Amino acid sequence: MSSENSADDARQVWDVVVAGAGPAGASAAYAAAVAGRSVLILEKAELPRYKTCGGGIIGPSRDALPPGFELPFQDRVHAVTFSLDGKFARTRRSRSMLFGLINRPEFDQQLVEHAQKAGAELRTGATVTRVEQHGPAVPDRRTVAVVLQGGETVLARAVIGADGSASRIGAHVGVKLDQVDLGLEAEIPVPETVAEDWAGRVLIDWGPMPGSYGWVFPKGDTLTVGVISARGEGAATKRYLEDFIARLGLAGFEPSISSGHLTRCRSDDSPLSRGRVLVCGDAAGLLEPWTREGISFALRSGRLAGEWAVRIAEAHDAVDARRQALNYAFAIKAGLGVEMSVGRRMLGVFERRPGLLHTAITSFRPAWNAFAKITRGSTTLAELVRTHPLAGRALSRLDR
Repeated sequence: MSSENSADDARQVWDVVVAGAGPAGASAAYAAAVAGRSVLILEKAELPRYKTCGGGIIGPSRDALPPGFELPFQDRVHAVTFSLDGKFARTRRSRSMLFGLINRPEFDQQLVEHAQKAGAELRTGATVTRVEQHGPAVPDRRTVAVVLQGGETVLARAVIGADGSASRIGAHVGVKLDQVDLGLEAEIPVPETVAEDWAGRVLIDWGPMPGSYGWVFPKGDTLTVGVISARGEGAATKRYLEDFIARLGLAGFEPSISSGHLTRCRSDDSPLSRGRVLVCGDAAGLLEPWTREGISFALRSGRLAGEWAVRIAEAHDAVDARRQALNYAFAIKAGLGVEMSVGRRMLGVFERRPGLLHTAITSFRPAWNAFAKITRGSTTLAELVRTHPLAGRALSRLDR
């Protein structure tokens, strides 16, 4: 249930306060709540709410979900059509499911409900403006003050910033970014005959600008159609989306939602904590640099943030809190950080030689098999490069 008594909130010192109720925040809240700690989720919007997102759930996302979580799939993908700026289209198929497609409003809502069942409390309509770890609002050195719009203060032993790519808490921590991309998306309702043509199949189009690509994800009677490219190419990105929709034969259908979103990737030396405050998911700049896939990174980093926030909440001094925060950073860098490093290398190759990657994945069976294994979650791109000498050598040569 939502916490409705703001005066009680101000007096209570929560073990963990989580800013943001997306996949990262809900995953963090669940992890802290199942450990038996008092947890408050602060969310500025009313739930459910729309988010610009393709909604693809790959294997690592599925594996990071709470026990008993039933994915609200709108479709299950068994085929992928690849094209190179609308040309050289080829469809690859799989007997087993590659990944599933969800709508973010219900997926996020369901994640929050799991956190609530574990004991977390939710407060919506609460916008975090800043956090303070020193000063008159902070009663002692073990406490963080979370200041809300309007001036109200919520107190916590540990705070998790999961408040999106424009994170206020990320700014407090000092998150540094080295890649910013613009995603544009349209939710297009289509007739049953069109929907049937797309059922079980997605389209990935390697786009006309370096590092850009487009997608079509079917979700029942609606197609999620989007494109992404580097920020600074706004007009070209918009034109790419319009041309993409037109050549798909979808220009005559009115989108129910048109939206845009900036994705931000952290730099290697970007901090993940400050004092008793951690960041995760988009707020930390954690996502796959090549595909800009963020849900699995949000779920996995959120879970780790929740687990380490519990330890920080228990820390009796700044030295112990710092030790736990460093352990969190090590856990992130050892897993997600390695994946991001390989993803950056893949993005560089893709920016220079998209045609080569298109040919490889559509014509070279090992490349298609690798794609299928990654999406199913039986391996990662980083693991493939590390364990398969041929893959490692090929990427090293293409890096040059």
